[in-house]
Amino acid sequence: MPWIHSRFRWYAPFYPNAFERFDFSGYDAILSSSSAWAKGVRVPPGCVHLCYLHSVSRFLFDYDAYVGGLGVGLLARPLVAGLVRWDLRAARRPTEMMANSATTARRALQYYGRHLDVLHPPVDMARFTQPRAPGEAFLVVARLLPYKRVDLAIDAARIARVPLRIVGDGPMRAALERRAHGAPVLFLGERGDDEIAEELARARAVLVPGVEDFGLMPLEAAASGTPSIAFRAGGATESIVEGVTGAFFERPDANDLAAAMRAFDPLQFEATTLRAHAARFSTDRFVATIRGRLAALLDAR
Repeated sequence: MPWIHSRFRWYAPFYPNAFERFDFSGYDAILSSSSAWAKGVRVPPGCVHLCYLHSVSRFLFDYDAYVGGLGVGLLARPLVAGLVRWDLRAARRPTEMMANSATTARRALQYYGRHLDVLHPPVDMARFTQPRAPGEAFLVVARLLPYKRVDLAIDAARIARVPLRIVGDGPMRAALERRAHGAPVLFLGERGDDEIAEELARARAVLVPGVEDFGLMPLEAAASGTPSIAFRAGGATESIVEGVTGAFFERPDANDLAAAMRAFDPLQFEATTLRAHAARFSTDRFVATIRGRLAALLDAR
């Protein structure tokens, strides 16, 4: 399919049918990891389906925040209504669902009417072994999409007159580069895991200006010994311990974020404490919980 990787949103109306056509005949259990489509797979009678839910399809239920500013494409409003109906039906199919955060669990109850247990995603601590060497620049690592609110970080860096480095790419890049003209902002584009680990270790702090369902970035920063500054909403309130692994700003406003950046002192945060916090979200814990839940579902058939 042409441009499937760079223009995958164009194909959104076709994903439901594609996922429903997977053949799971002969399987006893299915584990899906879903932010949109995977929860809607159909499984044969007697097969259990455990869905790990990362998000309640934000591009459907938070349409304006998610795609605002991207222009009109196949995800235009008339098509969104049909996808919402499919999404609500699909959310009834899994035998059980688990949420990646309390934020996602609340949204699942609101939109799907399902009560979900929370299992936070794991952090691969082995990726983050660079020695902590904080510089002057703040760091954003994100897909350049409207709901990530990278625009706030750019405006705040201009107001506070502090350097900002942005790792990531996406459809908003050109607009954000224009917005950043004349500001102390450097766009680094996509980077590999090792380069991201180096950027995290050198950052004064990582900025999380948008509302995330969970968002691993504050934990990956903590695994690097680096604190975060986040908007006090969503998953960041679950992954950041105020005054221990990071700080919050209260309003989605560039002046509020700029004030937090000016006041921020990385020397108030202990790298060993940050890493210990991240280690609580271990891969072993995550895998053991998933395996236990699958075993319980199979036993209950």
